[in-house]
Amino acid sequence: MKNMFNKQGSEEMIARINNLTADSKPQWGKMNAAEMLAHCSVAYEMVYTDKHPKPGAVGKFFLKMLVKSAVVGPKPYSKNGRTAPQFLVGADKDFAEEKKRLIDYIRKTQELGADHFHNKESHSFGPLTKDEWNVSFSKHLDHHLTQFGV
Repeated sequence: MKNMFNKQGSEEMIARINNLTADSKPQWGKMNAAEMLAHCSVAYEMVYTDKHPKPGAVGKFFLKMLVKSAVVGPKPYSKNGRTAPQFLVGADKDFAEEKKRLIDYIRKTQELGADHFHNKESHSFGPLTKDEWNVSFSKHLDHHLTQFGV
Protein backbone atom coordinates (compact mmCIF):
# COMPACT_ATOMS: atom_id res chain seq x y z
CA MET A 1 0.00 0.00 0.00
CA LYS A 2 1.29 3.45 -0.89
CA ASN A 3 2.04 5.85 1.94
CA MET A 4 -0.28 8.76 1.15
CA PHE A 5 1.48 10.90 3.75
CA ASN A 6 4.83 10.96 2.01
CA LYS A 7 5.54 12.77 -1.23
CA GLN A 8 6.70 9.69 -3.14
CA GLY A 9 3.58 7.64 -2.32
CA SER A 10 1.13 10.42 -3.04
CA GLU A 11 2.88 11.45 -6.28
CA GLU A 12 2.87 7.83 -7.49
CA MET A 13 -0.90 7.75 -6.96
CA ILE A 14 -1.24 11.10 -8.75
CA ALA A 15 0.80 9.74 -11.68
CA ARG A 16 -1.72 6.92 -11.99
CA ILE A 17 -4.56 9.45 -11.96
CA ASN A 18 -2.76 11.41 -14.68
CA ASN A 19 -2.82 8.27 -16.85
CA LEU A 20 -6.63 8.42 -16.92
CA THR A 21 -8.55 10.11 -19.69
CA ALA A 22 -12.19 11.13 -19.82
CA ASP A 23 -12.67 8.14 -22.14
CA SER A 24 -10.98 5.56 -19.88
CA LYS A 25 -13.26 2.56 -19.48
CA PRO A 26 -13.72 0.55 -16.28
CA GLN A 27 -12.84 -3.13 -16.18
CA TRP A 28 -15.85 -3.61 -13.89
CA GLY A 29 -18.63 -1.45 -12.47
CA LYS A 30 -20.85 1.26 -13.89
CA MET A 31 -19.05 4.55 -13.19
CA ASN A 32 -17.29 6.48 -15.91
CA ALA A 33 -13.87 8.04 -15.19
CA ALA A 34 -15.22 11.42 -14.06
CA GLU A 35 -17.76 9.78 -11.73
CA MET A 36 -15.03 7.57 -10.27
CA LEU A 37 -12.84 10.59 -9.53
CA ALA A 38 -15.78 12.34 -7.85
CA HIS A 39 -16.52 9.16 -5.90
CA CYS A 40 -12.91 8.98 -4.66
CA SER A 41 -13.09 12.61 -3.53
CA VAL A 42 -15.95 11.81 -1.16
CA ALA A 43 -13.50 10.22 1.32
CA TYR A 44 -11.62 13.53 1.40
CA GLU A 45 -14.81 15.61 1.54
CA MET A 46 -15.66 13.78 4.76
CA VAL A 47 -12.35 14.94 6.21
CA TYR A 48 -12.23 18.49 4.89
CA THR A 49 -15.86 19.62 4.54
CA ASP A 50 -19.24 19.37 6.25
CA LYS A 51 -20.94 18.35 3.00
CA HIS A 52 -21.95 14.90 4.27
CA PRO A 53 -24.02 14.46 7.44
CA LYS A 54 -22.36 12.38 10.14
CA PRO A 55 -24.10 9.24 11.30
CA GLY A 56 -25.69 9.30 14.73
CA ALA A 57 -24.30 7.36 17.68
CA VAL A 58 -26.16 4.14 16.78
CA GLY A 59 -25.20 4.38 13.11
CA LYS A 60 -21.57 5.06 13.99
CA PHE A 61 -21.56 2.06 16.35
CA PHE A 62 -22.76 -0.28 13.59
CA LEU A 63 -20.38 1.19 11.04
CA LYS A 64 -17.53 0.71 13.49
CA MET A 65 -18.51 -2.88 14.22
CA LEU A 66 -19.45 -3.99 10.69
CA VAL A 67 -17.61 -1.82 8.17
CA LYS A 68 -14.47 -0.35 9.74
CA SER A 69 -12.30 -3.46 9.35
CA ALA A 70 -13.15 -3.65 5.63
CA VAL A 71 -12.19 0.00 5.13
CA VAL A 72 -9.01 0.21 7.23
CA GLY A 73 -7.91 -3.43 7.09
CA PRO A 74 -5.40 -4.88 4.64
CA LYS A 75 -7.83 -7.03 2.62
CA PRO A 76 -8.51 -5.47 -0.82
CA TYR A 77 -12.03 -4.43 -1.76
CA SER A 78 -13.95 -6.87 -3.92
CA LYS A 79 -15.03 -5.94 -7.41
CA ASN A 80 -18.60 -4.67 -7.69
CA GLY A 81 -18.88 -4.29 -3.92
CA ARG A 82 -21.72 -2.34 -2.42
CA THR A 83 -21.16 1.40 -2.15
CA ALA A 84 -22.25 3.43 0.87
CA PRO A 85 -25.00 5.91 -0.04
CA GLN A 86 -22.88 9.01 0.58
CA PHE A 87 -20.33 7.70 -1.95
CA LEU A 88 -22.89 7.53 -4.76
CA VAL A 89 -22.29 10.40 -7.14
CA GLY A 90 -24.54 11.64 -9.89
CA ALA A 91 -23.74 11.64 -13.56
CA ASP A 92 -22.56 14.63 -15.59
CA LYS A 93 -19.29 15.18 -13.76
CA ASP A 94 -16.59 17.20 -15.47
CA PHE A 95 -13.50 15.02 -15.83
CA ALA A 96 -10.91 17.82 -15.64
CA GLU A 97 -12.59 19.41 -12.60
CA GLU A 98 -12.89 16.12 -10.74
CA LYS A 99 -9.31 15.14 -11.54
CA LYS A 100 -7.97 18.47 -10.24
CA ARG A 101 -10.14 18.29 -7.12
CA LEU A 102 -8.97 14.77 -6.23
CA ILE A 103 -5.31 15.60 -6.85
CA ASP A 104 -5.65 18.73 -4.69
CA TYR A 105 -7.10 16.62 -1.85
CA ILE A 106 -4.26 14.08 -2.16
CA ARG A 107 -1.63 16.80 -2.03
CA LYS A 108 -3.29 18.57 0.90
CA THR A 109 -3.38 15.29 2.82
CA GLN A 110 0.29 14.59 2.10
CA GLU A 111 1.29 18.13 3.12
CA LEU A 112 -0.62 17.89 6.42
CA GLY A 113 1.17 14.61 7.10
CA ALA A 114 0.58 11.52 9.17
CA ASP A 115 0.82 13.25 12.54
CA HIS A 116 -2.10 15.51 11.62
CA PHE A 117 -4.26 12.45 11.08
CA HIS A 118 -3.12 10.31 14.03
CA ASN A 119 -6.18 9.79 16.27
CA LYS A 120 -8.19 12.21 14.12
CA GLU A 121 -11.93 11.56 14.30
CA SER A 122 -13.25 9.72 11.28
CA HIS A 123 -16.62 10.69 9.87
CA SER A 124 -17.95 7.17 10.41
CA PHE A 125 -15.60 5.19 12.66
CA GLY A 126 -14.38 7.42 15.48
CA PRO A 127 -10.67 8.11 15.96
CA LEU A 128 -8.31 6.33 13.55
CA THR A 129 -4.57 5.88 13.76
CA LYS A 130 -2.37 7.42 11.08
CA ASP A 131 -1.89 3.92 9.65
CA GLU A 132 -5.65 3.33 9.46
CA TRP A 133 -6.12 6.69 7.73
CA ASN A 134 -3.39 5.80 5.25
CA VAL A 135 -4.96 2.43 4.47
CA SER A 136 -8.39 3.98 3.98
CA PHE A 137 -7.05 6.60 1.54
CA SER A 138 -4.60 4.36 -0.32
CA LYS A 139 -6.75 1.24 -0.59
CA HIS A 140 -9.77 3.10 -1.94
CA LEU A 141 -7.76 4.98 -4.56
CA ASP A 142 -5.85 1.87 -5.60
CA HIS A 143 -9.10 -0.10 -5.96
CA HIS A 144 -10.64 2.43 -8.31
CA LEU A 145 -7.50 3.20 -10.30
CA THR A 146 -7.08 -0.55 -10.83
CA GLN A 147 -10.73 -0.64 -11.89
CA PHE A 148 -9.79 1.76 -14.69
CA GLY A 149 -6.57 -0.05 -15.59
CA VAL A 150 -4.09 2.55 -14.39
